[in-house]
Amino acid sequence: MGSFSLMHWMIVLLIVLLLFGAGKLPRVMGDFAKGLKAFKAGMKDEDDEAVAPPPKQQVPPPSSTASAEHVAHDRG
Repeated sequence: MGSFSLMHWMIVLLIVLLLFGAGKLPRVMGDFAKGLKAFKAGMKDEDDEAVAPPPKQQVPPPSSTASAEHVAHDRG
């Protein structure tokens, strides 16, 4: 049950030619190639998203010292 012999591949090719016709075969293979390219591009995009670092959190600016002095002055 190993690999197919040359005769098996010839029969498969003949059946494919009968089903699709010689004119449609290049178009079918072109569509298949476009599908593979789109699949690879999608996989690459997913890999890029997985590798990208998470967005940095923004730290609020420190409060001004003038307002802290004002609060301390009001208490004392």
